[in-house]
Amino acid sequence: MMRTGKISLALFVLPLLFVGKDDLSAQQRTHLHDTSRVRLHVQRPALAPLKSLGCPGAEAVDTLDTVNDKVKVVLYGDNSWRYLKLPDPLADSTIFTANWDTYSMDPYRKKQAELPYTWSIWLVDSLQQYHCPFQGNVNPRGKFGVRRGRRHQGVDIPLPNGSPVYATFTGKVRVSRYCNGYGNLVVIRHENGIETFYGHLSKRLVEAGDWVNAGDVIGLGGNTGRSTGPHLHFETRYDGFAFDPCWLIDFPSGTLRKRLFILHKKFFSPYSNYEQDFEDEWKNAEEDAKEDAERAAMKWHTVKSGDTLGRIAARNNTTVSAICRLNGIKSTTVLKVGRRLRVR
Repeated sequence: MMRTGKISLALFVLPLLFVGKDDLSAQQRTHLHDTSRVRLHVQRPALAPLKSLGCPGAEAVDTLDTVNDKVKVVLYGDNSWRYLKLPDPLADSTIFTANWDTYSMDPYRKKQAELPYTWSIWLVDSLQQYHCPFQGNVNPRGKFGVRRGRRHQGVDIPLPNGSPVYATFTGKVRVSRYCNGYGNLVVIRHENGIETFYGHLSKRLVEAGDWVNAGDVIGLGGNTGRSTGPHLHFETRYDGFAFDPCWLIDFPSGTLRKRLFILHKKFFSPYSNYEQDFEDEWKNAEEDAKEDAERAAMKWHTVKSGDTLGRIAARNNTTVSAICRLNGIKSTTVLKVGRRLRVR
């Protein structure tokens, strides 16, 4: 997450943030977790939305060291500041060496059967930053899914020709070339393992191998390739598989929906998108809440010596037929001592 503020504040918080730098680097990795366990152990801020960082309004005037030699603080003329992670320590990371290809759209070439069912992915932390690639409404006919019988792997956001397009997260440019359908295309691989695609650009401002920070302008919006009007075609992929970017970003507001993203294998289906699956998950949550309420309202009775269905019913203000229905028994069933009967 971006940090900006007065210089005095930056100097005050730096020692606190970098004492546990080993923990931060571990936190940035992608882990496999059961969703319920993640929600149980992760702090609330990880699930809170995050606004797109603002671009500095002044030129950089100085750079300060921190106790972490991999991170610098850049000071600007308007007394604002920003963390800058140096690319050199990341160069040998397997994220940026394994399956690296400066031409292919999918250098991973994995089969879905090889993938786990869920991942938990840290999108940002105290050093990882975020910037909306372009803030605006997604074209209703340019959503993730199936369009005119073909898979549409991202979202289309209309924009004026020549508008700046920003790197979503910090990372390394893997592809920067003209590609028939995409037109001018930039693909960036990020530290969290996600790759972002920026298509139909009128101009590419970065080359393969360049390191970029969240918020850097990587190209200008346009209408190149298979396009019927100026717009940004934006994709998010993991291990080569595309999923709806709306799971990560609310494009009209420009906010990142949460710092920790739970990626489900089912999201890779062209028939799975944020609007549909979010509604399904919401309905499931409502059903779960109803079941929890019903479970909390249940009342049980343990059969004791001398109990009969009539006595149990009278004692619990219910009827014999209701008890029989709840327990799948008949009024003539012989009750065994110690048996638990549901009475509500």
